[in-house]
Amino acid sequence: MWLNNNVTEFVLLGLTQDPVRKKIVFVTFLIFYLGTLIGNLLIIATIKTSQTLGSPMYFFLFHLSLSDTCFATSIATRMIVDALLKNATITFNECIMQVFSFHFFGCLEIFILILMAVDRYVAICKPLRYTTIMNHRVCGVLVAVAWVGSCVHSLTQIFLALSIPFCGPNVIDHYFCDLQPLLKLACADTYVTNLLLVSNSGAICTVSFVMLMVSYVIILYSLRNHSAEGRKKALSTCISHIMVVILFFGPCIFIYTRPATTFSKDKMIAVFYTIGTPLFNPLIYTLRNAEVKNAMRMLWSKKLISDDKR
Repeated sequence: MWLNNNVTEFVLLGLTQDPVRKKIVFVTFLIFYLGTLIGNLLIIATIKTSQTLGSPMYFFLFHLSLSDTCFATSIATRMIVDALLKNATITFNECIMQVFSFHFFGCLEIFILILMAVDRYVAICKPLRYTTIMNHRVCGVLVAVAWVGSCVHSLTQIFLALSIPFCGPNVIDHYFCDLQPLLKLACADTYVTNLLLVSNSGAICTVSFVMLMVSYVIILYSLRNHSAEGRKKALSTCISHIMVVILFFGPCIFIYTRPATTFSKDKMIAVFYTIGTPLFNPLIYTLRNAEVKNAMRMLWSKKLISDDKR
């Protein structure tokens, strides 16, 4: 089907076509993206260099920050550049690659969030067996499975995208390539493709969200048997995770679990999980986590000391 397409490039309308508003979009999202990069790369560097952050929770947080960085980069960089252009275009091949990278790192984030919930469940509900169950080898295998699973999901999205025939028009009313806006441009019936999309992306989002919320309800219920200090620490960690889950999954479920209809507010809702969540994650995990903040202070102190010696 790919070779039969008459469309070689798409026009991205972005968030707005107004020249003044496009400048505002450029400045705003450049700041957001730089904040995302600084926050997530700081977490990555802190976990990688700190000897106190060697637990599985921080191993998973490292991969969450890595996926957040790549996830935001796959969308924000082109969005920022396109805001400076009068007519933003993207080639068919680039569009397909963006669909792959967007779904790959988005799905990876979902799987990492599930692994973080599993880690907290074992740590709080089975503390005596925690080090045995969540050892380094098991954590490594789980993360590897998450990466492979994300790749399988993304390849499925690519298969669906390549099965759509395009013969014009080529204007995408969005700021990045995804299957929903692409389905509107198809010159064939897309009912089956949309059904597959909902059963794939929609099911992953909905089932994962339900699993995560149920797991955290169980965790919070089990905290009644812990000491006041242990309950406070575990509660702080779980609340951070729940905030991230709601921020990410709420918009995703709204977008990917409905029929092939698009609304004018879809683009603004997509901003929450494409730009907002990668920016908020480092803030949530650092501001509510004393261990990460202390490790960051130590990393900063070491840097200042090394700079003074020079």
